[in-house]
Amino acid sequence: MKIENLKPFDGQHCETTATGTLLHQLDIDLSEPMLFGLGEGLGFIYWNMKTMDFPFIGGRIKTDLLTQNIARNLNLELRVKETASIKKAWESVRELIDNGQAVGLKLDCYHLEYFSRPFHFAGHYAAIYGYDSENAFLVDTSQQGGQVRTSLKSLALARGEKGPMSSKNLYYTLGKTDKETNLKTATITAIRNNATDYLNPPITNIGYKGILKASTEIIKWFKTSKDIENDFKKSAMLMEKSGTGGALFRNLYRDFLKESHDRLELDKLKTGHEAFVEIAELWTTVSGLFERISQTKDIKYVKQASDILKTISNKEKSTMEILLAV
Repeated sequence: MKIENLKPFDGQHCETTATGTLLHQLDIDLSEPMLFGLGEGLGFIYWNMKTMDFPFIGGRIKTDLLTQNIARNLNLELRVKETASIKKAWESVRELIDNGQAVGLKLDCYHLEYFSRPFHFAGHYAAIYGYDSENAFLVDTSQQGGQVRTSLKSLALARGEKGPMSSKNLYYTLGKTDKETNLKTATITAIRNNATDYLNPPITNIGYKGILKASTEIIKWFKTSKDIENDFKKSAMLMEKSGTGGALFRNLYRDFLKESHDRLELDKLKTGHEAFVEIAELWTTVSGLFERISQTKDIKYVKQASDILKTISNKEKSTMEILLAV
């Protein structure tokens, strides 16, 4: 069973790709930067726990929130369900597919058979649009192959994995309501909401404060790391290539602001876009320095990255203050 005439979303980020595929079924066709922006997706977190191999540097808001924000801003109905029962989890999704409804799934990508270099990350998303007796047919990011397949057994493991960012076999669908979507209003609301949240982090390892904290923490990380080569290499890859759209999601937000300015012609959006052009380049420089750290184990590159992170923190704070007043 496969849903016929499905239009898969061609994206770089997993959640926008999954949700974009569901939106295509509703005849809503928006760019990936626009979905990321409408999802109020820009964020930052520096997360380090004793159980982790190395600190996690993230550039988006908390998992599960992006699609919630998209649905709210577009006046859509979002249905999210979880269950501890593996059997019920599959039967519920299968029934939706049988009724022609593509479904968003939250997964640990470690178990997905089409990942060439599997790693545990339980905040991954894909859309499922079909199945047979052995396999599930999914839409994932372009770098993972777009329309892919994995065994039903591996899918069950991916859905039910435990650990950081995991959920109990979470799945979701989107539907239209009787409320109209005003893209101009939705865009302005999303920008203001994102700026408000970014500028008011609840703890110091989030938002611009988190970037400032990371500027000193990476020096401690370098001095205590047992595997500098792999730690900084993997971190650079996660920042630049693992579904972030490059520059730790800043490329996506830059392009969202450009598209928003083209549509709304507001000066503050032009200023914000120009600022994020520079900010994105700085993030790419940081990931490049992480690569150099991996290759050379030279602390001078750590100090260079630290200084740039301080600059980024200031620039992102001042830019989001401008966008708050759009």
